[in-house]
Amino acid sequence: MATRLLLLLAFALPLQAAEVAGVKFDERVRIADTELTLTGAGLRQRFIFDVYAMGLYVRDAKADPVMQPGAKRIAIHMLRNVDADTFAQALVDGMRPNHDEATMQALAPRIAELNALMAQMKEAKKGMAITLDWLPGSGTQMTVNGKPGGAPIAGEDFYRALLRIWLGPKPVQDDLKKALLGG
Repeated sequence: MATRLLLLLAFALPLQAAEVAGVKFDERVRIADTELTLTGAGLRQRFIFDVYAMGLYVRDAKADPVMQPGAKRIAIHMLRNVDADTFAQALVDGMRPNHDEATMQALAPRIAELNALMAQMKEAKKGMAITLDWLPGSGTQMTVNGKPGGAPIAGEDFYRALLRIWLGPKPVQDDLKKALLGG
């Protein structure tokens, strides 16, 4: 009887696929009427500081997360306070080594849109949950603590450029890339 009760409770609880630095990432999320699966989660560190825990969600965890079609999510949970300008600049600095100058020029207006969205939040505070969702037909939607942070940013090429910050040939942190890919 006790075993049966434990089994029932186990299936009733939400699945926790990963925990990084005390941040729990659900195994699955639903966005744009699409169920996404956590491919992996990891810790972004800068020097000796833990900056954020991050999870990556896609439809097919076995396919290339950058190139596969459909909705995707980058989930970032801040572990320390970072001013918006520094956070936005870190994203641009992560894009640059993974793209040529012509691509960076083409992305510049949309990078400016993202920088403006980040400037509105003034600071990425410890405990804040930031998601960057790719919504086919809409664009890249940033949310902060579950609330949309402005209008979506157009272009799947922009979202792919964001993903390359962490998953590109020159990721910001090799062990984070490995963790996001489930390694």
